[in-house]
Amino acid sequence: VRMANSLRGEVLNLYKNLLYLGREYPKGADYFRSRLKAAFLKNKDVKDPEQIKQLIARGEFVIKELEALYFLRKYRALKQRYYSDDNQ
Repeated sequence: VRMANSLRGEVLNLYKNLLYLGREYPKGADYFRSRLKAAFLKNKDVKDPEQIKQLIARGEFVIKELEALYFLRKYRALKQRYYSDDNQ
């Protein structure tokens, strides 16, 4: 039970972090939130700690992908702002 509780905390933190990152999602926060909720509900009955750890790792990978997406989007916006078309 102790193991499950610590994993539960990790899962909740993962959900909160993803929910926070989802606010900037290109297709909209509501779209992201509904997909996120569905993904977590789909796995709500998983009891095996190893499987839960794998799912957490997948969620952390998604966080890294989202951060990269947002960084690139910000970089492109800055590049467009500071470099006019005649420089290309």
